Amino acid sequence: MQNTVDVDGARIHYQVAGDGPVLLVGQSGEGDADRTVDLADHLSGHFTVVTWDRRGLSRSVCDDPGAPVSIRQHAADAAAVVRAVTDRPAAMLGLSLGAAIGLHLLTSDPQIVADLVAHEPIALGFLDPADAARAGRELGEVIATHRGAGWRAAAGKVAAVLGIDPRDQDTEPGVTDFPFDDRRVANFEFFLGRDLPAVLRDDLVPGDLPAGARIIPAVGETSPRDGFDYLAAVRLAEHRRVRAEHFPGGHNGNLTHPRAFAKQVVEVLRTGCSGR
Repeated sequence: MQNTVDVDGARIHYQVAGDGPVLLVGQSGEGDADRTVDLADHLSGHFTVVTWDRRGLSRSVCDDPGAPVSIRQHAADAAAVVRAVTDRPAAMLGLSLGAAIGLHLLTSDPQIVADLVAHEPIALGFLDPADAARAGRELGEVIATHRGAGWRAAAGKVAAVLGIDPRDQDTEPGVTDFPFDDRRVANFEFFLGRDLPAVLRDDLVPGDLPAGARIIPAVGETSPRDGFDYLAAVRLAEHRRVRAEHFPGGHNGNLTHPRAFAKQVVEVLRTGCSGR
């Protein structure tokens, strides 16, 4: 089921599928509500799965297309989507940028999210200073490449930073392919031009998180151990005094291993994360 909700400065498109407790899925990168269709299909037997197009992507239209965005603004949009679907706290699966949005949602509106699975959050404020500086340089180079050489060159840099080789990925059989059609290209342009600068401006740190929030940090089994997104999840786990859960695949395991990834989501939301 496809719907829209009006928020400050935009109209947000969201989709609802399945039955059971509400699970909000925050997408990574330029992913819109359709990007995790395989994952949502495997989750919909356990949850009412809610996905949305972040403002500026696909069917979520900004009043001012040239206006900057922030992670806090994305979190406010996510809160509006949850309120449109349910009057009870939802669980959330946050993927990369979606995990950063979920962390902001916990700080700004803790009654909206009861449980957050934070898979490799793109949150530089969670890193040690040297790792944060390195990540800032790497992402700055991606932004500069996009401005100077276009989205194709920048996409290659993004994949390299995240330890992804799009030409050689282990995947489950039958996963949906997402070619770079016009809509996906436009989404990638927005992500590179608006969302990545917002990531560099973001100042959220672990100490901002509410003490009682149920957060399950997660990492990809095959993600590079020195990747800043992997390290952000590890540092989050250390701060919360829990163990980072390992999920199938790498940074984009939700796309390459949707069946196994969904099974792990169900498991960790049922049992929570393990104490140290």
